[in-house]
This record gives sequence, C-alpha cells and structure tokens, in this order.
Amino acid sequence: MSEERLIGTAYGEGRLVMHRARRPLATLLLSHGAGGGIEARDLIALAAALPGQGINVVLFEQPWRRAGKKVASAPPTLDVGLRAAADALRVRTPLVVGGRSAGARSACRQATLLGARGCLAISFPLHPPGKPEKSRLGELAAAGVPTLVVQGERDPMGRPEEFPDPLPPRTDLAVVPGADHGLAVPRSGPVSEDEAMGIVVESTLEWIIREVVGNGTGP
Repeated sequence: MSEERLIGTAYGEGRLVMHRARRPLATLLLSHGAGGGIEARDLIALAAALPGQGINVVLFEQPWRRAGKKVASAPPTLDVGLRAAADALRVRTPLVVGGRSAGARSACRQATLLGARGCLAISFPLHPPGKPEKSRLGELAAAGVPTLVVQGERDPMGRPEEFPDPLPPRTDLAVVPGADHGLAVPRSGPVSEDEAMGIVVESTLEWIIREVVGNGTGP
C-alpha cells in the first residue's frame, strides 16, 4: 500500500507518494524527469518491488508537475523541491537520493547536502541530445557519495560507452540492453520490457545492499 502527502516548497506544492517496507533497511527518495512524472516505468517498478525487500521507496512529484505544467522549472528550483521532500521525510534509515534524467542531475547536486548515503542516477543525461561536447559529467562526479548510474544502451543523452573509463570514484554503471532514455525497449530487442525493469530493480537492490546497508551505515 502507498500513502500520499502534500508538502510546501518555495515554488509551490509538491507531492510525496510513500511505499513503505515493514522493516526498512534504507529509504530511497526518487524524483522524476523534466518531461514526465512519477508514473515513469522505472520509478513505478522500483516502488512496486523494493519495499518487499526492505527498502522504503518515496516518489516525489515536483511542484511544476503538480501544477499541470508541461515543461520543468529551472534546475535550481528542482533542487529546492528535492530538499523540501527530504526534510519532510525525516527518515531514521540511511537515505538514498535519486531520480531519473533531470531528477538524477538534481540528486547528484544535492546528495551530500542532504546527508544521503548513496545516489541513484537513472538515465543520467550526460549531455543534451546530439551535443556530446556539453558534458554534465562534473555533476555526476561531484555527487560525493556512492552512485549507481542505470543507463539505457541506446540513450541519446549518453550511451554507456560515452561515460569515461574508469568511471568517477565510487560510481557504478548498470546497462539496460536496447533501452532508450525512457528505458523503453523495442519489441524485437534483446530483452522484454519486464526484463528491462527487472534489471533496473535487481541492480538497484544489489547496489543498495552492498553500498548502503552492508557497509556499516545502517540505522
């Protein structure tokens, strides 16, 4: 079961949708991208699967989305919203902050400030489409905490091979075969949509257990 709560931010009202574990080991706070909401397939998959494995999942709907706007507000406003969401949670378990696309960028920028023990960057937009020279690698590298990037093999904003080798310190990369920026896969692709979401869930769970729960940072 899930529960919802509205929270105030400096830029309007946001919404938290909380999926609780019975005996939580960690809490994963996730925000959405600039072109969609918390109904994204990967966010829904994580919210459905992880509570049964001991991970609270909280989805945060930014004020611009709740207000019915089609375009995200400026990046600094997303950071303000994410901070308000984290403050409202007041969790006792280790916090992992994350999101998809623009939400992943915001999580990287705010992870250290929020006291997060890890950062989950789904479909991290390494660069704008067709503009690899405008790299956002600095944001990813500056997260300051163990970070997992979950990236589609065909993501036009950063294919896995476009990330540096080696990756920034304490950064891991999980690849979803055949997936695009939205982690959608073609019907004739190497994996089905269910398998693609299974990769997202399993890689995230394994990483949280290893990097957050299993390294002495538990409650």
